[in-house]
Amino acid sequence: MASLLIHSSISPSTVGPVSSSFTTQKNTLFDFKYRPNLTKRRTPRISISAVTGDSDSTGFQFPDQSKADAIKSFKFKLLSAVSGLNRGLAASEEDLQKADSAAKEIETAAGPVDLLADLEKLQGRWKLIYSSAFSSRTLGGSRPGPPTGRLLPITLGQVFQRIDILSKDFDNIVELELGAPWPLQPIEVTATLAHKFEITGTCSVKIIFEKTTVKTTGNLAQLPPLEIPQLPEQFRPSTNRGSGDFEVTYLDSDLRVTRGDRGELRVFVIS
Repeated sequence: MASLLIHSSISPSTVGPVSSSFTTQKNTLFDFKYRPNLTKRRTPRISISAVTGDSDSTGFQFPDQSKADAIKSFKFKLLSAVSGLNRGLAASEEDLQKADSAAKEIETAAGPVDLLADLEKLQGRWKLIYSSAFSSRTLGGSRPGPPTGRLLPITLGQVFQRIDILSKDFDNIVELELGAPWPLQPIEVTATLAHKFEITGTCSVKIIFEKTTVKTTGNLAQLPPLEIPQLPEQFRPSTNRGSGDFEVTYLDSDLRVTRGDRGELRVFVIS
């Protein structure tokens, strides 16, 4: 809102003492009191200037919503967008777009991630709550992997990533339930895909596959773990050479957002 600054050009020397008989007569606009018997009356000249802007008369700028509050709001929006999607297995095309849009908002608000400065934030056990790759209905996402649903009696449980920044260990831990013919009970197993990782850029990570270990749980927990050897390189599919790259696009103490080398969006929370 524009404010008006009013400046009078009347010099104090041109105005004599105020007559007591004229104290009731005054200009209500400028609040000036004039003596009626001035020898030479000067017409007051008024200059008006407009001051525009968003600040008040003191120059105080009203602050916008703080960055921390904005990020907090976007975190809630992202978590809401991915909730109820069974880690992405039940996501429709519309769900995928909403999740991607919410992720871009928090990525933009927080700015680029610098893993060289915040590497310790990677440390810990992270729970996967959403992967856009799971919408392909395979456990491998956009990479080769066993399908879920009716083709194979496999039920996906929780998925974790365990990261140790000192040893450079990067393990994908997948809980699975393998169906069995009646009257046998389903077999519960935990598969650990062990990797090593290295930081290849300010926000880029490369993982190199080492081995897979399968351990039964539940009623068969007493069985020893089984290590599945890696296929010789010449027999591995060209699309699955045991390594991968991804970028960490958002990271704080309890939320991590990544984008894979094939465009897959993943959201993790600390567990």
